[in-house]
Amino acid sequence: MDLVDFKIREECEVFHLSEKQCREIMSRLHNDLVKGLGKDSHANSIVKCWITYIQDLPNGKERGKFLALDLGGTNFRVLIINLGENHFDMQSKIYAIPNHIMTGTGIALFDHIAECLANFMKEHFVYEERLALGFTFSFPLKQLGLTKGILQRWTKGFSCSGVVGEDVVQGLKDAIARRGDVQIDICAILNDTTGTLMSCAWKNHNCKIGLIVGTGSNACYVEKTENCELFDGEPGKPELLINTEWGAFGDDGTLDFVRTEFDRDVDVNSINPGKQIQEKMISGMYMGELVRLALVKYTRMGLLFGGRGSDLLYERGNFYTKYVSEIESDKPGDYTSCMEVLEELGLSHATEADMAGVRHVCECVSRRAAHLVSAGIATLLNKMAEPRVTVGIDGSVYRFHPHFHTLMCEKIAQLVRPGIQFDLMLSEDGSGRGAALVAAVACREREVQA
Repeated sequence: MDLVDFKIREECEVFHLSEKQCREIMSRLHNDLVKGLGKDSHANSIVKCWITYIQDLPNGKERGKFLALDLGGTNFRVLIINLGENHFDMQSKIYAIPNHIMTGTGIALFDHIAECLANFMKEHFVYEERLALGFTFSFPLKQLGLTKGILQRWTKGFSCSGVVGEDVVQGLKDAIARRGDVQIDICAILNDTTGTLMSCAWKNHNCKIGLIVGTGSNACYVEKTENCELFDGEPGKPELLINTEWGAFGDDGTLDFVRTEFDRDVDVNSINPGKQIQEKMISGMYMGELVRLALVKYTRMGLLFGGRGSDLLYERGNFYTKYVSEIESDKPGDYTSCMEVLEELGLSHATEADMAGVRHVCECVSRRAAHLVSAGIATLLNKMAEPRVTVGIDGSVYRFHPHFHTLMCEKIAQLVRPGIQFDLMLSEDGSGRGAALVAAVACREREVQA
């Protein structure tokens, strides 16, 4: 029995992407990728396609002890990884970044990180050793080399002064030097998508795309070096990893034809209006808020809760993205999680029809996110034109949403060229293990050259 009010269904049509719209999005993204890779078009491109300087994927022969540092959100992790013949041991610890540091100075941020690194090394009895470190830094980065990356802009609630336009590796090196107590060689800086790809490639040599669908959204992929007009590294290797920074897709209006009033509202009220437009339609940082805005509108129209909302529902940021996953995890006709969420929001007067309506809104918003991501992945698969590619994926939305994987499999299959086969693989800790693997591969390469 369909309990969803047909008027709610009608209203939610704005979240539906037709196949024709998906293909138009793909064509626009493809053009933007080509612009990002091009020498003359890069400066004005929206999707930057930064060169990562990573040309070698793990081959399973990496050995040794490595540190990894993973900074990409409100906390960061330090890891120590021991790579052996067919195994690796990994120990890690999570450290918080207090709000005053997220919005303070860059020096304070890097000093805090360096202090945590030193404490971690003490705890793991490697305080006296000299170790190589892979640094996962999940913010838009212009790479000038494997160990040099210029921060383009902060995202995800950070605004530390004195870092934008500067080399973040140098920032961390300086902080380590100021302490003077630990010996760390930063071997590589990468972002979480690259780490995800590297981590999956260690297990699966077909892995040539890394994707994050979490607090943010981004993808990287293996491109032919000859297509990377800005590459100025050592010649001779046929492939190069490209960090697309596709979260910015749409910043010039290319996605306006599918954006809704709710997307515009989220954007205008965000910390970075006009930036990361595609990311705001997909990622976990905004998905719950999109649902909340739709629920508020439908309540005020009298389509939900008998027109009676609640102070909590009407307040920004109160509908968490994890609620979307919880509500959609209920079996059809069962509204246990939905009821709990609505009670938390002061909506205990919700009827079963209301709950069906709320669930429908959640499904429409998350399905659109999955279809947008799928259009992006299909664009990369078609561009790479390889017969079989594994996509390594990480991020809370992909990991915890009950249907995201299935929605993506179905949609990508519909959008890729005939003859291209793909697998979607959940990454095991890309930003941690992946960072250590990048450091390990860098060390492996050095040894080969030496």
